[in-house]
Formats: sequence, C-alpha cells, structure tokens
Amino acid sequence: MDVILIPAADDEFQALPEAERFAMGTAITKLRSYGDQLPYPHSSQVQGANALRELRPRTGRSAWRAFYRRIGTAMVIAAIGPEAQHDPRGFRRAVAEAERRLGAWAHERS
Repeated sequence: MDVILIPAADDEFQALPEAERFAMGTAITKLRSYGDQLPYPHSSQVQGANALRELRPRTGRSAWRAFYRRIGTAMVIAAIGPEAQHDPRGFRRAVAEAERRLGAWAHERS
C-alpha cells in the first residue's frame, strides 16, 4: 500500500532523533506492508478524532507517534508528534495539526 508523508510531516520525521527516526521508519514499513490491517499495538484509533489513527513505533514504547488516515488507496501521514502520556499538550497539538493538514491535502487533490 502507498504511504505518503505530507511534506510538513516529512520535516517532522527528519527532525526526530536518529534512533527514533529508525524506529518510525520501521513502523512506516509495517504500515506499507499491512495497510488498514496493521493491528494494535502497532496502530490505534485516536480518540475523539475523525478516523485518524496513530502509528506506534516500538509497539507503543516510543515517545513519538505518526498520525495518519487512509485517503483513497494511500495511507497519508500528516503529522508526527509526541505520545499522549509523554506530552498530552503536544499530542493534542499534533492531532489538531494532522487533521488540518489532511483536510488541506485532500482539498488540494479534489
């Protein structure tokens, strides 16, 4: 399955510490392989968000998440931010930013 990183999310990915970038890259590879079927604990629904999911590197033991949604035949990663327990305020900001970016990204393609 295609996995697309919106440019701002790719910038966030590149800014991760090296070990976390490697772990996130491994999680993205799993998302590419399994798509919608990627199970918990590798992926989970974001509570209170419209069909937004979080990719959970290291089976959830990473302090970072990638926020994505399926759009058409692709998984679109819109933001990378902190895990909710680690940084609740940063998590909420990243979720809001992911939803904003996904809306803009989908609108540009319609």
